[in-house]
Amino acid sequence: MALLPLALVVIVITYGIAQERSTSASGTLPKGLMYLSERAPDIAVDLRYAGPDNFTGGQVKGYERGRCIVSEAAGAALITVQADLRRYGFGLKVFDAYRPQQAVNHFVQWTKSPQDFPDIKSRYYPDVAKADLLKEGYIAAKSGHSRGSSVDVTLVLLPGTGSATLNEPRELDMGSPFDFFGRRSHSESRDATPQQRMHRLLLRTIMEKHGFQHLPEEWWHFSLKDEPFPDTYFDFPVR
Repeated sequence: MALLPLALVVIVITYGIAQERSTSASGTLPKGLMYLSERAPDIAVDLRYAGPDNFTGGQVKGYERGRCIVSEAAGAALITVQADLRRYGFGLKVFDAYRPQQAVNHFVQWTKSPQDFPDIKSRYYPDVAKADLLKEGYIAAKSGHSRGSSVDVTLVLLPGTGSATLNEPRELDMGSPFDFFGRRSHSESRDATPQQRMHRLLLRTIMEKHGFQHLPEEWWHFSLKDEPFPDTYFDFPVR
């Protein structure tokens, strides 16, 4: 599918880590990583695994606080994405960024638990058995998130724009929830409406413009092409 120029997409939508340490203002991180909010406070963050609003139904191991950590390179790229979007009244919201390996292990162990909650299953994986999520590739034993340059993001309408409230950015309708395990989350799924696919295309276009590559099976998932730690899987907690 050919990508449309960013301005055209916007018009259509508008209408219809060597583990050396470096010190930040609020803590220490391995050298080359950063807290996104310290450099880009205008990027919305809703770190789902730091609370119960996720497919496990609880706080995930390794997420002690809802703070967004990314590599310096990925952070710089996200800042340019935000600046580009802001010109059109849009912005980013981050659902997940750096993910400790212990959190990935938590996901794997969760798939092996026989306990299931109907409301969680119906929201996140209605068409696949919990025990099959690992086998079918929805969950993996290793994640690019642990390298610090992968992010799960969506688009928001900035406050004061259109129908967004004064203080709260409104998420654009992407056709499926974040972390929905199924075909409906594929970027070009025909289960999404044309407008929802256009929203996904805008997100993909702007992220690819600034150096990210996309995972077609998850409209929200992007990884920096030239990631600085391609062979490093960090495991320090998010705090």
